[in-house]
Amino acid sequence: MATRIRLRRIGRRKLPLYRIVIADQEAPRDGRFIEIIGTYNPKGETIANKVQVDAEKARQWIAKGATPSDTVQSLLKQAGVFEAAGTAKA
Repeated sequence: MATRIRLRRIGRRKLPLYRIVIADQEAPRDGRFIEIIGTYNPKGETIANKVQVDAEKARQWIAKGATPSDTVQSLLKQAGVFEAAGTAKA
């Protein structure tokens, strides 16, 4: 089972809010997931308000082989988690 770190939409219409989740690569966007590791609010004022992620869980899942989506990879870099995990894109 290939795991992926990606966004899952939970916000209402015209007010998006996303959870950063660990899910099977084949699962639908809003389908089943394994674990919630954070949230993303695109309407937030600062990066601290936009991205809230459990850095330790994110590092653990990346070490286990979970690959972040392009969007989540960008968010983790902004939050300072992705570079700390030592997983730079080649």
